[in-house]
Amino acid sequence: MKKKFRFQWGAFLLFLVFAGLFFLLTARIVTIQATGSVEGQELAARAAAKYSQEEVLTAKRGKILDRNGEVIAEDTLTYKVVAVVDESATQKASNPRHVTDVEHTAEVLSDYLDTPEDKLISILNSGIEKDRYQVEFGVAGREISHTKMLEMKEEKLPGVLFVRDLKRLYPNGSFASHLIGFALKEEQKDGQMVTKGKMGLEAIHDEVLTGKNGKMEFSTDKWGFLLPNSESVVTPAVDGSNVQLTLDKTLQNFLEDAMSSVQEEYSPKRMIAVIADPKTGEILGMSQRPTFNPNTREGLSDNWLNESIELTIEPGSPMKMFTLASAIEEGKWDPDAYYESGTYTLLDRTIGDHNSGRGWGSITFLEGFQRSSNVSMAYLLERLGPENLMRYIDAFGFGEKTGIDLPNEASGTILDKWPIDRLTMSYGQGSTVTPVQMIQAASAIANDGTMMQPYVIDQIKNPDTGEVTKKSEPTEAGNPISAETAKQVREILASTVTSEAGSARGFALQDYTVAGKTGTAQVPGENGLYKTGRNKYLFSFLGVAPAEDPELLIYIGVQEPELPADEYGSVPVAKIFTSVMENGLKYMNIKPKNAETVKKAELEDYTGLESAKVAEQLTAKGLKVISTGAASKVEGQYPQAGETIVEGGTVILKTAGETALPDFTAWSKRDLLAFQSLSGISLEIVGEGYAASQSLTPGSAITEGEPVVVQMLTPEESFQVQMTDGMEGIPAEETAEPEVVPETPPADESAEGESAETEQNEQAPAEDSAQ
Repeated sequence: MKKKFRFQWGAFLLFLVFAGLFFLLTARIVTIQATGSVEGQELAARAAAKYSQEEVLTAKRGKILDRNGEVIAEDTLTYKVVAVVDESATQKASNPRHVTDVEHTAEVLSDYLDTPEDKLISILNSGIEKDRYQVEFGVAGREISHTKMLEMKEEKLPGVLFVRDLKRLYPNGSFASHLIGFALKEEQKDGQMVTKGKMGLEAIHDEVLTGKNGKMEFSTDKWGFLLPNSESVVTPAVDGSNVQLTLDKTLQNFLEDAMSSVQEEYSPKRMIAVIADPKTGEILGMSQRPTFNPNTREGLSDNWLNESIELTIEPGSPMKMFTLASAIEEGKWDPDAYYESGTYTLLDRTIGDHNSGRGWGSITFLEGFQRSSNVSMAYLLERLGPENLMRYIDAFGFGEKTGIDLPNEASGTILDKWPIDRLTMSYGQGSTVTPVQMIQAASAIANDGTMMQPYVIDQIKNPDTGEVTKKSEPTEAGNPISAETAKQVREILASTVTSEAGSARGFALQDYTVAGKTGTAQVPGENGLYKTGRNKYLFSFLGVAPAEDPELLIYIGVQEPELPADEYGSVPVAKIFTSVMENGLKYMNIKPKNAETVKKAELEDYTGLESAKVAEQLTAKGLKVISTGAASKVEGQYPQAGETIVEGGTVILKTAGETALPDFTAWSKRDLLAFQSLSGISLEIVGEGYAASQSLTPGSAITEGEPVVVQMLTPEESFQVQMTDGMEGIPAEETAEPEVVPETPPADESAEGESAETEQNEQAPAEDSAQ
């Protein structure tokens, strides 16, 4: 029986629906394949955006270096703590790659980051709630040291990662801090952290020190793993340029140590110090107190001034050397002529010598200068003429900026309105100068009449290309006096140190001659009047050494030190000057006065020879011989054959047998390491400098495996010990200036309607006291 066909409308409609959907889907696929876009957006671009990653390649900030390439400031490796809070980072539950326990993670990190636990919990939970992939912990989570990073890794906290970062490091701590300044990381609008100079050279040269970050682009899967065979595009970072200074790290350290010692002992309100090469104008050292540590900013006060160039002061008696130089140049100086010391009257104003106007009777001009007599300057001004003095003051650069390569330099104020202004100018009262102006002016006296402009930047150089974008050269700032005048001034200044009447006897050095001038300048108080009291002054010294051919020029200023009853204000100044100058000249290998020519010997190859015969031969040449063992054959030596050694030097011979422990006193670190290498014994060297003591006495038996501890001392530390020992038993009057600063100013000093400057300038024995 034939079945009747029935049309299935339901099936037909279902077929049409699916056929239509299939057609639309096919058309969509064909369209996407043909155009490569969806809703106007390129699929390739969306895929790249999703799986392409970009990593910033951080540029290193340029280094700040001393004249010998020693690092003063540089970027150092640190780490940033990051916590991954997105669960998608974990592929296997057995190996979690995100934070699985917020409370435990916060508890552990709290100890390392010094941050409250509840704050860390809040940061982690906030990242989870906002569906972030990872979170950071602000300042507390940055600048993590390598050691701390390793300790934190040992905690094995899931999801806690460490990202390499850079931090500005000042390895010398409080080292010319107001000159160098500091740099800190700042967050930019795009969220990147950039190091910016905030003070000193770091801020002045921020643009050249700052490098340009690079980047690396690459593709990853959804979990962040690098895709195989994916290409990476690298734009390299460009590091910042290095700024090399004229500062000498060793001299600066001598200065910092001496100033810290005086700071601790006398607690002065302020100290300023500058070291310069008078032949070139290069600043070799510059410091001040109070100071701060640029790594932590500890000690940084409201005073951000580099006081050597930005602070104006009354110079005091160091100004007398320029009055003297002017008179000699004009032929008006007669050292053997007599004058009546004590007081001097100009019109209606009277000035007096610093011993309360008593003076020393009728004395020569030379003795008057040695005693730092203000009255001698007054009579010398009569001979020279006020107009001539002011002409020389201008020629020496006072009242004008030196042009040093640092910003915000002050020019000082030279008073020249009234006759009394010129008189007080002759001995350093009333008018103001800067310490760096004093350095520049004194360079003419030290450098045979040629005045050198001071500078601190030696060169700016790109470390990658070697391109030098700035190179400084010595620049003459004038010739205010002749070479013959300069030499004569140095001889007179040297007599203030050597003469029985000299006010600078406490500034004498052990091995070098000194030429210089002490000062006791008055300090304005908050009420506009000069401070009064035994220690309410700026005590200073401006000096050079060796006097006959100066290699170093130093200015030291110590304001309002807390002095014991038996000391004068020059004592703390002298402690800084003598320490820095003596050690500095020795460090520079400057020949001491009356030094004999040192004999030298060239070493031969002594390998295989009898040690006794070699020792006899070398001893005859004035050398000290140390053998490492008892055997007779020489197996090795130090120094090597062909090297030259000075008389009194040590030669180490390697011989077999039991080692006899020598006396290491005064051995250098190099000699100690050579002995260790040749003998095979273990030495533990503590400190820097030269050997001062050892844990086992010479000749002692050496226990195998137990090191011999050798304590080293720097020349500065050794010299301080010598100074301490040498000062014991010396009467105070032999180490201090003989003059006494009066306790109170004359009664008419506070006359109404006159400025503090005019009052004190016209009648004030206080630096009328200038010493």
